[in-house]
Amino acid sequence: MIGKISGIVDYKGLDHVLIDVRGVGYVVYCSDRVMAALPPIGEATALYTDMLVREDLLQLFGFTTLVEKEWHRLLTGVQGIGPKASLAILGTLGPEGVSRAIALGDWSAIAKAKGVGPKTAQRVTMELKNKAPTVMAMTGAEATVNDNVIEPDTPAKPRKRAAPPKQSAAQPEALSALANLGYQPSEAAGAVAQALADDPDLDTGALIKTALKLLAPKG
Repeated sequence: MIGKISGIVDYKGLDHVLIDVRGVGYVVYCSDRVMAALPPIGEATALYTDMLVREDLLQLFGFTTLVEKEWHRLLTGVQGIGPKASLAILGTLGPEGVSRAIALGDWSAIAKAKGVGPKTAQRVTMELKNKAPTVMAMTGAEATVNDNVIEPDTPAKPRKRAAPPKQSAAQPEALSALANLGYQPSEAAGAVAQALADDPDLDTGALIKTALKLLAPKG
């Protein structure tokens, strides 16, 4: 199983990239977001990968974060969601958007992806809602691919990688606290996601309080 590719961008297609790893070229299929974030041809890059193995087919799919790779793995486990549909969802919403949509049960956001109908989108949110807390708790330090790439014989010009999206360090602690209070993982994840969407800079205490307000019975 190939879990990561590090090398030089040799060619870019519409939905795939050819990465040269010391003379061996790997075709890696990516979402629109990942394709747009790749460096120019001739420069170094690294991608986490997931391999699809069938009797007559071997394909690699590439991701810039472990969160994105994990969502791809979970999405493709849902009936009606193949690799292309999964990449379409991730390309439309991004991994954080997928986390938020599934945690909140917002199937209409999932249905915005090309080739994903309402019934399939509803199935995705229903089947994966309880998985959202675990994926959302993955921190930026654990989830972002690093720059440890294999250099070519003639080193490419170094490039600056964009900083990974800011993720709340309070999120895992808030999810744990709400679970200890007896809330279901899906309820807790939805409230935390909504609270962070309104104010990404909440500390742990404030995040828990805001989530509890959102979880309070409406009357």
